[in-house]
Amino acid sequence: MALISSCFFIILFLLGFAESQPLTHPFNHTDLQSAIRDMRAKSYYGFAMLLQMLTGTTAQPNGEFTFLMPDDKQLSSSSISADQVGDFLLKHAIPMPLYFSDLSHFPTGTLIPSGNTSKMIRIHNRGKGDFFLNNAKIVSANVCLKSVIKCHGVDAIIDYYN
Repeated sequence: MALISSCFFIILFLLGFAESQPLTHPFNHTDLQSAIRDMRAKSYYGFAMLLQMLTGTTAQPNGEFTFLMPDDKQLSSSSISADQVGDFLLKHAIPMPLYFSDLSHFPTGTLIPSGNTSKMIRIHNRGKGDFFLNNAKIVSANVCLKSVIKCHGVDAIIDYYN
């Protein structure tokens, strides 16, 4: 019962935090470029390219995010059209900057909002080497460190279940 009430409290906190954070202010261009450099330095070229495709457009994700980045092999096996890039990025984002140490405090079963307001991400926390967000395992934690934008490498395109 204590676990259920603590999960409920965490969900309410996150939803309140996400709603209180303005998602309409644009990225600081310097932060975005710094995050993209960090992504490239760890060989997440495809994800960096997707972000650059939206830089300066109305489809660009706004706000401070944690991006969950599939590797280039996973991206190349998915079919993302040019008009789906913004939605894809939002489905691979959490609308607040979180280091892995922040994520690791969430117990298994916790639901957190994704950048797409109609989609939730379920945490499966079995420790640093076995931490999943829906079906995607974090394989490279804390990739983006030099900006307010945070990002973690994952081993799969994130699936959402109805």
